[in-house]
Amino acid sequence: MARNKEFDEKKALRKAMILFWEQGYEKTSMQDLVDHMGVHRRSIYDTFGDKHTLFMRVLNHYVEIMEGRMKNEVKTELTVKQSIRKLFEMVIDSTQQQPKGCLAVNAAVELSLIDEEVAKKTTEIFINTEALLFDLLKHGQDQGEIPKHNDIKGLSQFIHNSLVGIRVLTKTTNDKEKLESIINFTLSTLD
Repeated sequence: MARNKEFDEKKALRKAMILFWEQGYEKTSMQDLVDHMGVHRRSIYDTFGDKHTLFMRVLNHYVEIMEGRMKNEVKTELTVKQSIRKLFEMVIDSTQQQPKGCLAVNAAVELSLIDEEVAKKTTEIFINTEALLFDLLKHGQDQGEIPKHNDIKGLSQFIHNSLVGIRVLTKTTNDKEKLESIINFTLSTLD
């Protein structure tokens, strides 16, 4: 007879996500995962698979969480600039109960050159974020908020690059004034 799981799978996955986010993939051992998740090694393998499979599930879980947060932040009653500012503020808001930076950016930097599956997933994440920015800018242009002469494809790429850069900078600085200045300058390109 199969045993019932003695742990909440979502909570365990979230704990693994936080650990990978803080330490990175390579630095996180299976014993670290056992200790941090509070789940027996055998149960981790039975439920999530090996470390790499668990990491890919963590990345997918991260995407679900972040896409939900992005949709909550980007409201139709906001202007395009306000919506994009909200996306940046999600990154620099230090009140969140999460590690600094971005798990997807961390994974891309650490693993994309040596792990094809991670490279594919992080590229997909970046493409989706850039598409969200493009859609916001297109809507803004259609509504007359963004001048028609602006290249919204180029702008979405530039703003995405700035967003990735802010995700990295939040790991190295607590200078909120500096981060706000970068956001303001980025948003000034929409005029």
